[in-house]
Amino acid sequence: MSASFTTRPEIRGTFGVVSSTHWLASQVAMGVLERGGNAYDAAVAGGFTLQIVEPHLNGPGGEVPILFWSEREQRMRALCGQGPAPALATPAYFRGLGVDLVPGIGLLPATVPGAFGAWLTLLRDYGTWELADVLRPAIDYARNGFPLVPRISQAILAVQALFRDEWTSSREVWLPDGRVPAPDTLFRTPAIAATYTRILDEAHASSTDRRGRIDAALEVWYRGFVADAIDDYYTHAPVRDTTGQRNRGLLRKSDLADWRATYDEPLTVQYGRYTVAKCGVWSQGPVHLQQLAILRHLELDGLESTSPQFVHYVAEAAKLAFADRTAWYGDPDFAQVPLAALLSDDYARARAAGIGARASSEFQPGSPGGLAPRLPDLDAAVRTLAASDTRFGVGEPTFAALPPVAEWAAREIFVGDTCQIDVIDRDGNMVAATPSGGWLSSSPVVPGLGFPLTTRLQMTWLDEGVPGQLQPGKRPCTTLSPGLALRDGQPYMAFGTPGGDQQDQWTVAFFLRHVMGMNLQEAIEAPSWHVDHFPGSFWPRSLTLNRLTVESRMPAATLEALRAAGHEVKVGPDWSEGRISACTREPAAGGGLLLRAGANPRGMQGYAAGR
Repeated sequence: MSASFTTRPEIRGTFGVVSSTHWLASQVAMGVLERGGNAYDAAVAGGFTLQIVEPHLNGPGGEVPILFWSEREQRMRALCGQGPAPALATPAYFRGLGVDLVPGIGLLPATVPGAFGAWLTLLRDYGTWELADVLRPAIDYARNGFPLVPRISQAILAVQALFRDEWTSSREVWLPDGRVPAPDTLFRTPAIAATYTRILDEAHASSTDRRGRIDAALEVWYRGFVADAIDDYYTHAPVRDTTGQRNRGLLRKSDLADWRATYDEPLTVQYGRYTVAKCGVWSQGPVHLQQLAILRHLELDGLESTSPQFVHYVAEAAKLAFADRTAWYGDPDFAQVPLAALLSDDYARARAAGIGARASSEFQPGSPGGLAPRLPDLDAAVRTLAASDTRFGVGEPTFAALPPVAEWAAREIFVGDTCQIDVIDRDGNMVAATPSGGWLSSSPVVPGLGFPLTTRLQMTWLDEGVPGQLQPGKRPCTTLSPGLALRDGQPYMAFGTPGGDQQDQWTVAFFLRHVMGMNLQEAIEAPSWHVDHFPGSFWPRSLTLNRLTVESRMPAATLEALRAAGHEVKVGPDWSEGRISACTREPAAGGGLLLRAGANPRGMQGYAAGR
């Protein structure tokens, strides 16, 4: 199966490949490889660059899960950069505020910001470069300017009233001259540059070796001046949020001081020749694995990827896997998750047997191991929306469509997503990372630091006893989901996408298209879709059932057949579904590795590089 045209070539080389959601991050990472850095050095430098050039989708105060293959160790590992709930964050506290859900914006939904800790842990343990060298591009862009993509201007435009009237620390950063910055202009965030420079200065003063300097920087962030600034602001500043009130935050220096990024063994399933790996059940990654396990038992062979039968099977498998996410997923350090049963072939076969020719309109979590599912209060969203102040956003990044320059009035609001970077070096080391959080529009800038913090706590429930229940020290079940795949037991692919609840839908369809014969770029660009058939992960956690959003490039006959099968089909724009990045490696004739990369053309921002 092969497409006749792609918007850009599949990159091929032998030295190194990178793909990410922003061309500057891709080039920064490729530049590190060119100057002798390995895949870990490159990914960290690219990840810090994404914080600066995509501040509407991630930031220094966010989080990042990382999957990687170590050629030296001959193994895959997961690195958890998802921070936990503060010690003060309890269901009783939020019930006392008169709310049924953790708000989506402001200070209350903050978790410990884990991105800095995860990136530095990866650099310390597997990289070769100095922290100052991997941070230099990000500091340079923050200090000297980076080009504003239109979506950044849209994000600021959507919340400018909030910044002007309430979040004045954000106003100082994002409305520096009192106006929404125009797209395509150079923009500077000097306070972030100053923060990172001070961290480097203090780390350099306290150690004389590379590893010691990285550890010292972690100390400065989680137990030094960064933690002090966060503690002071979150303790003392009342900030307006969706409750309609001004609330102080719950995050404290002690929460940061007690946290470390941790390594896990990835979870895997087999799909034909491929072993697909995802992060643990503290993420939604296992829903990708569950879908593949179900689809193994359906007749996909010989189907075109734009055929109604193919789309129907993949959509129905997603409905079942995401229902299980709601019923069963949670931080395994706190929740008893029947993972072995959820990923077992017997369970997948039984779930597949329930998929018929008609679209399901029922929410159907399963009973792995014979256990009865326990669901949160799915009506909480209705009550919450009726009682909330939604003038300033609903949790995930929102974007106001930019009108003609002469008008500059907010119009339609769109939901945002996050970032992705994948790297493979000439030795075969592979990294897939999905940085997110610390969105400029979701929480106010911490004074003195220049950036806001994550609001990932909105992805918890207040209901007693459910796996995703809010508990102090517990990680929310993040949507962030990088992926790795082995082929015939050998390391093969690093991949991922932004997209919240869509991440482990878009990448399932991409993976299947690639397995069916498309190259990386063809598989990324092919018409795609997603289902909404679950409570959303982001505030206000609204439940939608049986909605299938499909790009308008899908054949008309497929759309008609899907409607006839009972799907509530919503037709999206031509290029609306997915922001996938992917890189692969395989043995080259005569020795060495043949490397490939593809990048998403949607949004005209993602890029692959390599040689």
